[in-house]
Formats: sequence, structure tokens, C-alpha cells
Amino acid sequence: QVQLVESGGGWVQPGGSLRLSCEASGRPTAMGWFRQAPGKEREFVSALRWSDGNTFYARSVKGRFTISRDKAKNSVFLDLKNLEPDDTAVYYCAGVSSYRPIMSTMTSRQGYEYWGQGTQVTVSA
Repeated sequence: QVQLVESGGGWVQPGGSLRLSCEASGRPTAMGWFRQAPGKEREFVSALRWSDGNTFYARSVKGRFTISRDKAKNSVFLDLKNLEPDDTAVYYCAGVSSYRPIMSTMTSRQGYEYWGQGTQVTVSA
């Protein structure tokens, strides 16, 4: 079973920036980021397909967040910029290894096989 180790997160003022990191113990076919705010469902944020580097973003974060990777380290990063209070949530890294994903599976929680422990991002003045 592939394991994920997340780092980053923390507290930042509105308009600030953060970087989240996630390292997988094995090679994925895709990795993604989801977030869950208190009292809400876990929602898709961004994903990256390993074979071609294609990226996908939720509409609410497009233009503010950037996903990237280090293929040699099986790591994915999420750069969060121009943060807003509504971005406050626990952010989860997720991965899949057993099949080649398509957009519909990469943007759905059910498309992932393993998850990180989550890291808190808090945006407030």
C-alpha cells in the first residue's frame, strides 16, 4: 500500500500564500488535492496526471492555486496564492496507482486509492 506524507499548511492572512507538499512511497498514476471545511463535504481542489503532466483545478481555485510535481521523488506540491477566508480547511493529498486515470476520476474522491493525513490551512486576519 502506497503511503503519503504531507507537509506545509498553517495560518496566513487573507491575500497570503502557502505551499503544501506531499510525498508518495510509490509511483502514482495521478495525485490530487482535496479539502474539507468544518461541516462541509470533502471537495476536489486540484489534480495532476503523472503520465502527461495534465492538471485540473476546481473553479474556485483556478488562477490562484498551482499544482506541480517532482517525478523523481514521487512528490506533488500545491502553491496557494491570494488566499481567502473561504480557503480555510483541512487539505488532503490523495493518490492512485492501479490504473490510468481520466478527468472524471481525478476530480472525484472515489477515484483515489490512498490518502494523506491532512494538513490544516487557516486564512484569517
